[in-house]
Amino acid sequence: MRIETPQQLRDHIELAISVELSTIPPYLFAIYSLEDQASEAALLLKSIVVEEMLHTSLATNVLLAIGGSPRFTDPDMFPTYPGLLPHHDPPLPLSLEPCSRRLIEDVFMRVEQPELHEPTRGEGFATLGQFYHSLEMGIRDVAISHDLFADPQRARQLADPAFYAPVAYDAEDSGGLVLVEDAETARQALEVIVHQGEGLSTSRWADPSHQELTHYHKLLQIVDGTSPLGAVLPIRANPRTADYPEPARTASHLFNAGYRYVFFLLEELFSPCDDKSDAVRRLYRVMGDVLGRLARYLVAQPLDDGTVAAPTFELFALNSGSPEGELLTLAAELRARDGGSAHVFDSVERLFRPR
Repeated sequence: MRIETPQQLRDHIELAISVELSTIPPYLFAIYSLEDQASEAALLLKSIVVEEMLHTSLATNVLLAIGGSPRFTDPDMFPTYPGLLPHHDPPLPLSLEPCSRRLIEDVFMRVEQPELHEPTRGEGFATLGQFYHSLEMGIRDVAISHDLFADPQRARQLADPAFYAPVAYDAEDSGGLVLVEDAETARQALEVIVHQGEGLSTSRWADPSHQELTHYHKLLQIVDGTSPLGAVLPIRANPRTADYPEPARTASHLFNAGYRYVFFLLEELFSPCDDKSDAVRRLYRVMGDVLGRLARYLVAQPLDDGTVAAPTFELFALNSGSPEGELLTLAAELRARDGGSAHVFDSVERLFRPR
């Protein structure tokens, strides 16, 4: 993976953002399939998702600092399943599957596999550490011959430490948001991503004080039975909204609209803005409250083959002019179809209620 020009560097950092975004739905789907959402295994997986969102933000800050611009609302940035982890070599299939030790060992631990810090060869990468090491070297090399950080677009970056808080099984000193202004702060941002994913060198720890396991070792703790998975719901792999009866179909549309709205919020967050706090509030609310409630509603809907419904993470053509209004309309439709879904409507309404 030779990086010799600023545009090549921007292209590869866009790829890094795409890689981070593509891992989130498989993790979330696996979490939603667990019967006990408060189990240690579920919380370990949730802690990884939170840091994957942090990594998306850090990579975006680097992209902005070198003159790029993210394309979160571009449908091409929206991952589809089943699919492949972008540019992984050998190819690594990603699917939406119920959680299992096999899934964690064969897929998630391969995503988070440590070592191989030498630069990539060709366009593929064998580990994320290898990929980010190549980006780090690319930034160093390109900055020698180009004014790479002439306009770091500080106002567009998400860098206020108050906008990121670790959750259970994450530690504050493993790293947070970084304002990227030069090669050194770009390196710091990329190192947070690598350290949290695969660790400091060969260590199993993501932080200097040994309070947080790396993603790889969190997953290993589930595989070796230290943090048992517990009961797993009978969810179809790679489900499709069109196959659901009502009201699960409307709930699935609403979930997909809500997940698409996350990408709209990311676009808003990385636009020039003096105060990003409201968009951050909505992002946390939609990810933690709205989508969580919808997922729990879906997995309670039985299907005629003995399985239960689940989020499908399909691309929803959300109205860019009034996404909030469309979400409210879908939530009202779900409430009309099933009075027992009022709590879902309430969570959507609270999301957009004036403060």
